[in-house]
Amino acid sequence: MSFLVRFTALLFILSATSQAQTPDPKPLIDQVITAAGGKDKLLTLFRIQEIFHFGDKPEPAEGKKRSTRASVIEPPKFWWLGKKERAEEPAKYDVWAWTLGIFTAPESKVEVIPDMTDEGKVCFGLRVSGSVDPAMDFYFDKTTNLLHRLDWRSDFYRFTEYKEHDGVKYASRTVIYKKAGGKPWFFHEVTGLERLMELPEGLVR
Repeated sequence: MSFLVRFTALLFILSATSQAQTPDPKPLIDQVITAAGGKDKLLTLFRIQEIFHFGDKPEPAEGKKRSTRASVIEPPKFWWLGKKERAEEPAKYDVWAWTLGIFTAPESKVEVIPDMTDEGKVCFGLRVSGSVDPAMDFYFDKTTNLLHRLDWRSDFYRFTEYKEHDGVKYASRTVIYKKAGGKPWFFHEVTGLERLMELPEGLVR
């Protein structure tokens, strides 16, 4: 056997071994989308009512009140506050992650990452790149297959208190933490959610 043939055979074996050691993310993607209600039920255009505050405590600082707002969102491109579109706003990608819509985008590249135990929950991990930069690391509760944590840029998010609307499950509470130091800085609650079939009058894409 010539050197070239042996070398080619070795490359083939190494490639096959590498592929065999790389877990297929599709079964896990199917699990999390099914747990949320199924692909056809994911939120793509919706109206949302929110209450939130900035700070490192679950309650606002003394003398401060929580803020409220109503939005129409079509992630990842559009987010209207009243009739004003928010233009370049990274939070649009947070919502795209929260709705799991990012997993259905053709440009999304998904890979399996190591499990994590967070706040007592054992989670499996999926990393999404291609459609977002930098990549997002998602951690799903192995018991429920629901999104528990998202690590992105300099923050990580914890999602709790799942509710259901029109066949889709969503986390109604989110707390955002700084990776450096692990302290929370933003507390958020969804107080109302409505799936929309079309863009409301007066809004322009």
